[in-house]
Amino acid sequence: MKNKGLGEFEELVLLAVCILEDEAYGVSVKREIEKHTGRSILLGAVHITLYRLQDKGLLQSEMGGNSSKRGDRRKRLFRLTEIGMRQLRSTQEVRLSMWQLIPGLDPGI
Repeated sequence: MKNKGLGEFEELVLLAVCILEDEAYGVSVKREIEKHTGRSILLGAVHITLYRLQDKGLLQSEMGGNSSKRGDRRKRLFRLTEIGMRQLRSTQEVRLSMWQLIPGLDPGI
């Protein structure tokens, strides 16, 4: 995949998937993003982004087990691929290098 960079929401979704490890599915990703950003997120936007990131090769998914709590429906669980982790690290490096170029900024920030 050509390194085109990530949009802000794509980055947030990838970070949430990393944080959640083996429990990353639509609703849990939505909650994680809302917890850290304080923003209200539409579940549909999360699902669309999860599948788009999967199509780009940044995520993989598999069906988890079913439960009576979910009406015997199974969750689609997502996890980061190696390419996804490289993309996240690249995005982090760009952001950090640009932050360091801001004149007069405390280096501890």
